[in-house]
Amino acid sequence: MTTPRHAPVLLDRVVALLAPALEAPGSVYVDCTLGLGGHSEAVLERLPNARVIGIDRDPAALQMSRERLAAHGERFTAVHAVYDELPEVVGSLGLDHVDAVFFDLGVSSMQLDVRERGFAYAEDAPLDMRMDPTTGRTAAELLNTATAQELTRILREYGEEKFASRIAREVVRRRESTPFTTSADLVELLYATIPAPARRTGGHPAKRTFQALRMAVNDELAVLRRAIPASIEAIGVGGRVVVESYHSLEDRLVKRAFADATRLDVPPDLPFVPEGAEPALRLVTRGAEQADDHEIAENPRAASVRLRAVERVLPSSSSPSSPGAAR
Repeated sequence: MTTPRHAPVLLDRVVALLAPALEAPGSVYVDCTLGLGGHSEAVLERLPNARVIGIDRDPAALQMSRERLAAHGERFTAVHAVYDELPEVVGSLGLDHVDAVFFDLGVSSMQLDVRERGFAYAEDAPLDMRMDPTTGRTAAELLNTATAQELTRILREYGEEKFASRIAREVVRRRESTPFTTSADLVELLYATIPAPARRTGGHPAKRTFQALRMAVNDELAVLRRAIPASIEAIGVGGRVVVESYHSLEDRLVKRAFADATRLDVPPDLPFVPEGAEPALRLVTRGAEQADDHEIAENPRAASVRLRAVERVLPSSSSPSSPGAAR
């Protein structure tokens, strides 16, 4: 099987953020969105003390990554799971903590490039959009069964689509005679439904709808809402969680979780911080970091990235007190 070679977003910066947590022999890094393994490959090559656990819900991505990273032998372990199952994955491998966790959110380049997966509006293909094609309902099933009210909410919340209610009504009307099966069916409806002036601005008129359906089909925000706190709990002292987001809703969720974890919970006028009141984590990045013009020119996917990182400085009730503690 040929493994495509797409450029991972902000690769050097991500590895630099992870490196301090992965210097000790036997340190463990969890790539929660393994994809084609680009970030994990860099960690394995540049941080020789790190062991890598790669999680992905997509069996095809896991197979490609296993082949790509096979030369690293037992330093790499691939696991078929959804990333909110992080605690179960870590526990099943006999670990009581890890040293770094990474998320590269959204759809992978490989999924977009494989026409049959139905993620790309530029190609006519079955409307699937499942990241794990072995389970769950497809985008076509969602379009053909959801109420107009539910479709409106999905398009408005996940796609920030101004014409959500209009699109939803038209979907319900058309499916009564012809159920949706392919991406071309949906793209045709969107061109006919979205007013011409709106189609001429803001990119392809199908972009927001396809994004919204993908997020709904894969329950992405709910999974992320569980996964970020789980990743924070999983790291030991000195451990880091690094997240790349590409959607405002994702980034807002990550920002809020990191803010809660690093907040100093004492009255603002208190002249000192009582012992035991210090936050257990600190922000490593100042706000959200973005790609520069050079990176965006080299890798257009980087245009919307928002990068955030936190580090554990104090143990939690279930975290070891120091890096390298017994696992």
